[in-house]
Amino acid sequence: MLYAIISQDIENSLEKRMSVRPAHIERLNILKNEGRLILAGPHPAIDNNDPGEAGFTGSLVVAEFDSLSDAQTWADADPYMASGAYASVIVKPFKKVLP
Repeated sequence: MLYAIISQDIENSLEKRMSVRPAHIERLNILKNEGRLILAGPHPAIDNNDPGEAGFTGSLVVAEFDSLSDAQTWADADPYMASGAYASVIVKPFKKVLP
């Protein structure tokens, strides 16, 4: 089943994000290579694809996992969590309708 992993950053998270970004991307690439990643990306803090020093306010990952528990375990192990960049993470089932 698909799950949405919706993360909220702490304020001024950019430095913490950048310190572990390669490890974060590596985990996403594993999901992608397994054919389980639907989409992933951050929420820019300003209305711009490249927010610069404004940074990001959180992230969204939609991916396939065997269970809600597995999705939660994967989310809890994210390097952004370990670095303190994320203030909170919500994981919930997601039903893709379109496209």
